[in-house]
Amino acid sequence: MFKVVEYMEVKQVTEWKDTIDFLLDSKQSEFNQLGYKQVTKDEIWNCLYDKIWKGDIEKRLHEIVQDVLHLKAGTYMSYMTINSLQTNEDDIHASIEAVMSSEQEIEG
Repeated sequence: MFKVVEYMEVKQVTEWKDTIDFLLDSKQSEFNQLGYKQVTKDEIWNCLYDKIWKGDIEKRLHEIVQDVLHLKAGTYMSYMTINSLQTNEDDIHASIEAVMSSEQEIEG
């Protein structure tokens, strides 16, 4: 399951993703048992990447594992809520721009 890795090896977090895939499965299962049935591994990864790590930073494997194990459902739900609100806001702005450009074409 685990490849033998040097304890002190440092990699970009994205380079560790395949190594910890089984751990993301476990976290997904944990959230499912807490009642969050729609959670996906990709969403968990994105939450860690965007909210906890804030990008593709360098970390050791044990740090990545610790971050996954310590991810709380509340942190995940907060991330998903903010993400959803930002997506909706972007959709609203796009709709307004489309209406405005249509009105300008009609008037023009």
